[in-house]
Amino acid sequence: MKTKLFIIAIASITFLTLSLSATHAGDTNYQLLKTISVGGDGGWDYLSVDSAGRRLYVSHGTKAVVIDLDKETVVGEITNTPGIHGIAIAPKLNRAFTTNGRENKVSVVDLKTLETTSRVATGENPDAIFFEPLREEIYTFNGRSKDSTVIDAKTGKVVATIPLGGKPEFAQADGARIFVNIEDQNEVAVIDTEKHEVVAHWPIAPGEGASGMAIDVKNHRLFLGADKLMIMLDYTSGKVVGSVPIGEGVDANSFDPATQLAFASCRDGTVTIAHEDAPDKLTVVQTLKTARGSRTMTIDPTTHKIYLAAVDYEKGSEGERRPKTVAGSFKVLVFGPATAEAAPKK
Repeated sequence: MKTKLFIIAIASITFLTLSLSATHAGDTNYQLLKTISVGGDGGWDYLSVDSAGRRLYVSHGTKAVVIDLDKETVVGEITNTPGIHGIAIAPKLNRAFTTNGRENKVSVVDLKTLETTSRVATGENPDAIFFEPLREEIYTFNGRSKDSTVIDAKTGKVVATIPLGGKPEFAQADGARIFVNIEDQNEVAVIDTEKHEVVAHWPIAPGEGASGMAIDVKNHRLFLGADKLMIMLDYTSGKVVGSVPIGEGVDANSFDPATQLAFASCRDGTVTIAHEDAPDKLTVVQTLKTARGSRTMTIDPTTHKIYLAAVDYEKGSEGERRPKTVAGSFKVLVFGPATAEAAPKK
């Protein structure tokens, strides 16, 4: 009797394991769902989701394109943002903030009208931008002056300038601290949001040159997009606890707390999707084919869709180091979990 019960128990465990594996694989079967045509020429950088307002903001040339997340159509734009890099949203304040790298300023924008209401001087070449909701402050990360400008989001006044000791890239926060990649130092700098100063520097070896960053607040983990690696870092100890291989030319990372999936988008036209199996274990579950040059990305945690900027390239130039783009071909690619009725749409 015991032997039969043991066999039944083993069979049940095996079936449950296989069922969970099948469900897990199904949940990570991302595919192209739609292409949103935007048009226009010029470079691009960050994409930002306002999940509450159901809008997507995409930096493009000298403006930010605004897309309705539910209709997945262009509904407006924020203009006159020279050298725009990032967009931060403060929904309760009805404001957006853009980093304008060419003029060393931040634009303060009314979310309802999409009109610029003021401009704030920053350090040199502001790139990434982050809204810290608890203190309602904006942090710009200035690549050339290697510092962060802190702006009161309600008044638009600069309240601090924080030296970072290296070239900053993207950042995340846990409430009391802001974590920022220092690309040329291969480390994460930790900013105390009350003191407005760097209080720690954490090396990210074996990672190098990290750009993108995402956060898992529940498990106290950061996901860093480094050179051909996604690094998982424990932000309670500052220690690297895991990594997985990714594509070449990573620029953005996202994390979905509902599915425990971490994403890394790369210039080579891939998004690596990894599952956080445990706080010290990442497993690659899918390598998603996107489009060459689609290195920037964001996620809508409500629908679990990811959005990437892309362009078309002229035939015959695809193999070149700097292929020629087709004029007016700028677009946003929408990928999401596959469903029975899902099919690519334009």
